Amino acid sequence: MPAPASSPSSPPSPLRHALQDYLGHLGVERGLAENTLGAYRRDLQRYVDFLEAAGVGDVSAVREEHVSAYVVALRNGTDGRGALTASSAARAASAVRGWHRFLLEEGRAADDPAHGVRPPVPPRRLPKALDVAEVTRLLDAAGAAEPPVGLRDRALLELLYGSGARISEAVGLDVDDVVAAATADGVVRLRGKGSKERVVPVGSYARAALEEYLVRARPALVSAGRGTAALFVNSRGGRLSRQSAWAVLQSAAVRARLGSRVSPHTLRHSFATHLLAGGADVRVVQELLGHASVTTTQVYTLVTADSLREVHAATHPRALRRSPA
Repeated sequence: MPAPASSPSSPPSPLRHALQDYLGHLGVERGLAENTLGAYRRDLQRYVDFLEAAGVGDVSAVREEHVSAYVVALRNGTDGRGALTASSAARAASAVRGWHRFLLEEGRAADDPAHGVRPPVPPRRLPKALDVAEVTRLLDAAGAAEPPVGLRDRALLELLYGSGARISEAVGLDVDDVVAAATADGVVRLRGKGSKERVVPVGSYARAALEEYLVRARPALVSAGRGTAALFVNSRGGRLSRQSAWAVLQSAAVRARLGSRVSPHTLRHSFATHLLAGGADVRVVQELLGHASVTTTQVYTLVTADSLREVHAATHPRALRRSPA
């Protein structure tokens, strides 16, 4: 069983003190979002519990075999916690590697015991994307509700597909972030993970939907509240929540007969896949999506390659299997 954590009245152990310093570094110097920081905290507290249960009381005493044993424990639950999937275990192992790298760089450890430990490799899951006809059905269905809600819902989903924004980024927008949306060179200012800001163009359909919403629907919605800078507003006049935006998407998907295939990331996946299928450079798509690494974006190129193979097999005269003589 894991060792009990230090009581609130006692000073933290050397391990826990080092962990507090690292979490402070992630929050202050690297500016991680609170949800991301919470995930690091949970993963690393489990790691510290594991080390203390193994008799390790300080970072200088951690060896590679401790890290390897912890990765095994993540997958089979032998530390008294629930076993994790390969993807969740890989995330937790990545947090451990980051902490030990930090300790080495800060001179608080003589070596990095996690350097040679390979995290579990999760199965590659290709993102699900709608085809263009399905996206059109979804967007049409979003505007089926009576105004002003229908105009808001259509503008929200048009923006998600037209800009590749995450739902959390869309509901975090203020009106000033899309002040130029109705112009020919309209852009939207998105704030992504780690509060990183990027400016993304929006297409003509999204611009038209936003303009109609801002003129014909938002004033009526805002009047129900005390006034807000939020772009997307709920029926009480406050900022639309992420959960409510998800409900908007799900309702439109049901009306469009797309069912459970549609998730909060579906339009973002479709945005990226359709751009690459149309010939966009992967690094341009990386910038539009706000990915820190092009490796994250390259998963979409696999989707596009599969589509190209299907088209090639169906249309090229010498791609079909030859019939026996």
